[in-house]
Amino acid sequence: MKVIIAGGGTGGHLFPGLALAEEFKRRDSATEVVFVGTEHGIEARIIPREGYPLKFLRAEGLVGGSLLKKARSTFKLLLAMFDAGRILRETRPDIVIGVGGYASGAIVLMAHLKSLPTLIHEQNSIPGLTNKVLGKFVRGVCVTYQESISSFPMGKAYLTGNPIRPRILRGEREAAFRLFSLDEKLFTVFVFGGSSGARSINRTMVDALNHLADLRDKVQFLHQTGDRDYENIREAYRKAGVRGTVAPFIYQMPEAYAAADVVVSRAGATTLAEITAIGKPAILIPYPHAAGRHQEFNALKLREMGAALMLMEHELTGEALARQIRDLYDNESLRNEMQKTSRGLGRPDACARIVDIALSLVKERGNGRKAAGAARGPRV
Repeated sequence: MKVIIAGGGTGGHLFPGLALAEEFKRRDSATEVVFVGTEHGIEARIIPREGYPLKFLRAEGLVGGSLLKKARSTFKLLLAMFDAGRILRETRPDIVIGVGGYASGAIVLMAHLKSLPTLIHEQNSIPGLTNKVLGKFVRGVCVTYQESISSFPMGKAYLTGNPIRPRILRGEREAAFRLFSLDEKLFTVFVFGGSSGARSINRTMVDALNHLADLRDKVQFLHQTGDRDYENIREAYRKAGVRGTVAPFIYQMPEAYAAADVVVSRAGATTLAEITAIGKPAILIPYPHAAGRHQEFNALKLREMGAALMLMEHELTGEALARQIRDLYDNESLRNEMQKTSRGLGRPDACARIVDIALSLVKERGNGRKAAGAARGPRV
């Protein structure tokens, strides 16, 4: 069987796709999985490391920007449709799955026009523009949150949760401390602002170090900065005399989570799916410009359930962040309660459920072809 998984741009869209690819291969190692994305998305860096073929579309987002940018994006959409047709002819997939982002739009739509089975996954409680449009055409829609179901045509949506890579659940704490050169006796805070980092989180974390000086010998940090801020943030940790490891990008996320006592992060759907699957206490800082404020709603849901603390961007100061880190350091019973609640919200079986649906769509198409052949009768 051949599967196309389309989407990317950010880790939040890409990593669910990788999780699905691993599940397809786990069930049948002969399955061919091809990724489709753009040259400027994170997929161009990550997919080759994972060993999957990657094909590119000439596409960019339509939401926001100037009239000139929208005109250029519309023109590129036409080019992307042409690219999608070529990729489908070359690959001849049995199913095309869109995991979000503008890179998924053209090829999922073209696959629909060619009567191929199509499936999309919506990670957020409020669907993005691409998936809202695609939802009218595809055979099935898998959603993370119950609230999303009403945004799609009746009978198409399945509540599955957000797929995570199985190895996220298998990080080993002792190995993680060795990998990141951390001290296993210290309280560990894992800080990251998404696949490209987050400048406001980086700067605030540096300021927070000044308010945590008395914990310098008790707390250490693992901090993913993104490429832009790496040198400056690493130097800031050195000057503050704080222990830890600073990296522009962390590929070994299972180990990073395993080492962490607390996670400080944005509130993207994939991050929250991973945090809840492994049950990590978290301080969530929603990205304020996310479409439909979906990160804010994602974080509010976890805070209301008692699985996380939350700081809005306009509340984000070094003192406020340090206070929440200190609260979690001081209160082990609070951490344990958050961990238990978080794990109860996780859906580690989401990947298997989505692949089950995908395989049923492929089988349905195969049965339809057989029925059509029988109706035409034998050739003479």
